[in-house]
Amino acid sequence: MDRLTAPLAAHHKACDEDFARVEEAVSKGQWGQAATLLPSFNHALETHFAVEEERLFPAFEASTGMTGGPTRMMRMEHMQMRSLLDDLAAALAAKDQDEFLGCAETLLVLMQQHNMKEENMLYPMCDQALGAEAKALGPAIVAALAQEAGT
Repeated sequence: MDRLTAPLAAHHKACDEDFARVEEAVSKGQWGQAATLLPSFNHALETHFAVEEERLFPAFEASTGMTGGPTRMMRMEHMQMRSLLDDLAAALAAKDQDEFLGCAETLLVLMQQHNMKEENMLYPMCDQALGAEAKALGPAIVAALAQEAGT
């Protein structure tokens, strides 16, 4: 494994693709398909957040002593995305296409900005700070993401 965080960056792309499928289904009025796809996307995103919040961020914070910095901001953004996911689920249940697509646009922008911050700033910091710990942490990250993909 090149970098400890490479699987997380790849998982960003997989989540983006899942999200695009949900959004496309709603755009076409395919409510049944969207009702199947949204929980799957939500699960993938929650798995991603859990890997970061329960494994990567604590290891980074322990290694650097930085607890109020970038990881705190990423956790706050995770909370914002969770709120938008709730809004999407409500709009889907109501079959409100305009509301769903408006929330989806907001979520997409937030995810893109969030992912860029992680991939261009936080992940490189983690790779540098956790070099020695990558041998133990890396396989745990890969296993957690692979388990999500298999469900």
